[in-house]
Amino acid sequence: MRTTAVDKGDHYVLNGSKTFISNGIPADLVIVVARTNPDAGHWGISLLVVERGMEGFERGRNLDKMGLKAQDTAELSFDNVIVPKANLLGEEGSGFISLMVNLPQERISIAVIAVAAIEHVLDMCPAYAKEREAFGRPIGKFQNTRFVLAEMATEAHIARVFVNDCVLKLNAGEVDTSLAAMAKWWTTELQKRVVDAGVQLHGGYGYMSEYPISKAYVDSRIQTIYGGTTEIQKEIIGRMLGL
Repeated sequence: MRTTAVDKGDHYVLNGSKTFISNGIPADLVIVVARTNPDAGHWGISLLVVERGMEGFERGRNLDKMGLKAQDTAELSFDNVIVPKANLLGEEGSGFISLMVNLPQERISIAVIAVAAIEHVLDMCPAYAKEREAFGRPIGKFQNTRFVLAEMATEAHIARVFVNDCVLKLNAGEVDTSLAAMAKWWTTELQKRVVDAGVQLHGGYGYMSEYPISKAYVDSRIQTIYGGTTEIQKEIIGRMLGL
């Protein structure tokens, strides 16, 4: 993290940049993670609220993504932005802790998105299998198709039960970092597998942009990356196991 905020008495001077910022183009308020004490490690990280119109705060281009076209992803830059002390979110140096406290909720929310996407694909695929014909009969009549759909339905149910349990624990204040990491990596990797199977089941039509399964495919790919990659989630779980 290279963005810095230098204390100037009644304000900070913010310099740096951020990329891959969801909703960065229309946002009126941006919470910026910055180093207020470069020598204090994670205790030197603070959260500053930057407002639209502050001099030196600029938005770059709306990044051209493979999927999720309905949501903007922006580049933000901060060139000597004067941020009043009143815009410090929480205490100075508490930014890292604030981020860690809220990460489990973010990761479970991504798992919820994954389960919803899986169930949406599961709605699409049997309907297509009943309509699409090959060799004189619907492809759903072939054993291989039924087996693929049976696996998808079973895994979708397992994912739903798992994530429902995580949400209940989150609402009760009982969710922990490792459980949220498990939910995030497992459901998003499952989403990728299920959507890929759905494309295969659709055949050539699955590769056509006008088919919903094609959109589901490109939209799914980011799920294992944002909110912490699958590799990061496994690293967290491993550490929580004392390894």
